[in-house]
Amino acid sequence: MDILGDTNIDFIGKKRYSFVVSALLALMGILAVAGIVFNRANLGIDFAGGVSVQLAFERPVDVGKARKVLSEGGFKKADLQEFAAGNKLLIRLKGEGDIKGISEKIVEAFKKGFPDNPFVVEGTTEIGPTVGKRLQKDALWAITIALIGILIYIAWRFEFVFGVAAVIATFHDVLAVLGIFYLLNKEINLLIVTALLTLAGYSLTDTVVVFDRIRENLRSTRKEGLVTVINRSINEVLRRTIVTSLTTLLVLLALLSFGGEVIHDFSFALFLGVIVGTYSSVFLASPLLTVWKGKGRLLR
Repeated sequence: MDILGDTNIDFIGKKRYSFVVSALLALMGILAVAGIVFNRANLGIDFAGGVSVQLAFERPVDVGKARKVLSEGGFKKADLQEFAAGNKLLIRLKGEGDIKGISEKIVEAFKKGFPDNPFVVEGTTEIGPTVGKRLQKDALWAITIALIGILIYIAWRFEFVFGVAAVIATFHDVLAVLGIFYLLNKEINLLIVTALLTLAGYSLTDTVVVFDRIRENLRSTRKEGLVTVINRSINEVLRRTIVTSLTTLLVLLALLSFGGEVIHDFSFALFLGVIVGTYSSVFLASPLLTVWKGKGRLLR
């Protein structure tokens, strides 16, 4: 499907503007990391420790009454989330103290508060603060190992300079999505880390397609400079990049609209990641090659 026709856009000529935008996105991510380290971010119980209880009632529940039940039971700081069906509640209580038996107390409070509306406990989670800190470290190691793997793979398949550019672009994508979540005060948990690792893989795939065309054109063309070859290569794969990204965004839009509350933030993170990843493969990863080599040549 030819939606653009032949293009001749000077992407490299706009690299100063794209670098400024990327720097701002990365800065947001750095602020988010600092917020996580100093417990200023909205961390889920996976990282902060706490209790999560999901209840399914026979009939729809009055959220106001549910909050009153929690308050009277001594859980004023509990976060209450209602599902679309109206008869399910998710209660989350973050805390660094002793969490043993908290979930049972929450269940008992609802039994007393809703004696005429029976419910079943669909799931409970109790994570202590020590485990939460360990999960934070494990998540950081997972992202770090993924980036190192990307560097090794791209350096082996192309050249070391390509690997560095790919890692910077991928790390930029992770920081950008993390920063947006931080600014929107959305909860950061293990599911979001899963989304970040997923979008890292997507972003890398998109970047490799552009790098492949750059490598092919560099090998077949000896007279053109690096900037000219990179610009031509990006324009040649631009239609493919846009169509692929739009197709993926349509799927994620369906998940956002109909996937339910449980995976809403996960889908939103991937939705943002596809947009940022597509941008970085064109406006960040490829221009970084010219910063490294100037107007010289690669793959001689």
